[in-house]
Amino acid sequence: MPVTLDPDANAVLTAFREAGRPPYETLTPPEAREWYLKAREVANPEPPALASVTAMTIPGPAGAIPARLYTPKTLRQQDGLSPCLVFFHGGGWVIGDLDSHDVVCRILAHEGEMLVISVDYRLAPEHKFPAAIDDAIAATRWIADNAVQLNVNVDHLLVGGDSAGGNLSAITAIDARDNGGPKLKGQLLIYPATDFRMDHPSHHEPETSCLLTHTVMHWFSDHYLNSPADIENWRASPARTENLKGLPPAYVLIAGADPLRDEGAEYAERLADAGVAVTDKTYPGQFHGFITMGKILPKANEALHDIGGWLKAL
Repeated sequence: MPVTLDPDANAVLTAFREAGRPPYETLTPPEAREWYLKAREVANPEPPALASVTAMTIPGPAGAIPARLYTPKTLRQQDGLSPCLVFFHGGGWVIGDLDSHDVVCRILAHEGEMLVISVDYRLAPEHKFPAAIDDAIAATRWIADNAVQLNVNVDHLLVGGDSAGGNLSAITAIDARDNGGPKLKGQLLIYPATDFRMDHPSHHEPETSCLLTHTVMHWFSDHYLNSPADIENWRASPARTENLKGLPPAYVLIAGADPLRDEGAEYAERLADAGVAVTDKTYPGQFHGFITMGKILPKANEALHDIGGWLKAL
């Protein structure tokens, strides 16, 4: 489908290209992590003031998982307990950390008037599939089991994330439904990766080869997955799940100039067909990753405000 970049997005893309940022597939994972964090520092907007930001650790299957608890100044409460979003950062399961998405989490806590717990799951290639999803599931279950101590209302517990974090959120929601996990209030899927087959049309359109390209997605996949057999595993590709009934309400954000556009849109459609309440929002002129760039992309701030409205409405 034809894609025309928003003028601001086009200007940002041009600036990134003129700055000579090397493609991720030419870097080692540690080098890519460093470049990714630098880009976030340049593009992140000024964060809102919060009541507190607290470092914490969560017991995981391979040891302690670093996490960060965000408490906004205006916090919705019922009997002293508050709704909570468990957030998983993007970065292709290879890059990203608590700092790369710190500002996004601050904004979501502020806009949603809720607690946000950001989870620093293990990264590939040091820890290949299914390490990331094992951490995500373990963290979500631990937060639910310790909800009262965390001042969390377990009846208003959500999962969410962008890109790879959207992937982990979708899989965590399926696991919670099928394996006795907490009953989640919602799932926030921001341009989620849902299908490692990567054969949807948007993967091969020149207009979607912006910051995230089909080649970069293969670089991520090669580092994360153990073998081609993992592609068909629903714990890697939630699109391989046949039954999506009974999953929590979903907010699915789609970027038009994104290789993941079609798989995200298809997943949202399948959720709706399965009777799941779906709020889907498409930003046709934006590229993958725009949500973190509020300093230079006004649409990012608009999107986070819209997500905040959905969080409060739940």
